[in-house]
Amino acid sequence: MPDHLHLLVEGLSEDSQLPSFVFRLKQRTGFLYRRMTGRSLWQPGYYDRVLRHEEMSATVCRYILENPVRAGLTSAVGDYPYAGSDVFTVEQIMEAAMAARSQD
Repeated sequence: MPDHLHLLVEGLSEDSQLPSFVFRLKQRTGFLYRRMTGRSLWQPGYYDRVLRHEEMSATVCRYILENPVRAGLTSAVGDYPYAGSDVFTVEQIMEAAMAARSQD
């Protein structure tokens, strides 16, 4: 999305801290963006939602993947160039998202 970012992240240890993750993400990407463009990238703050059940992850993935289609930025789920994961392929994400859709 041109004006915001959707992330689905999972803490992998008991001491995982979302605020620390977001701070580092925004600091590193904001620094590089400012060096390239001379402009700020991030606004202060962020919105988060904690998922309590694993089955909700696929539903959230589907929402994230469908968001560029709803916004008219692409015509098909998975075509948005910034969709992806460092853990799963886009195909794996789409398969789980479509499985979640069939369970709705």
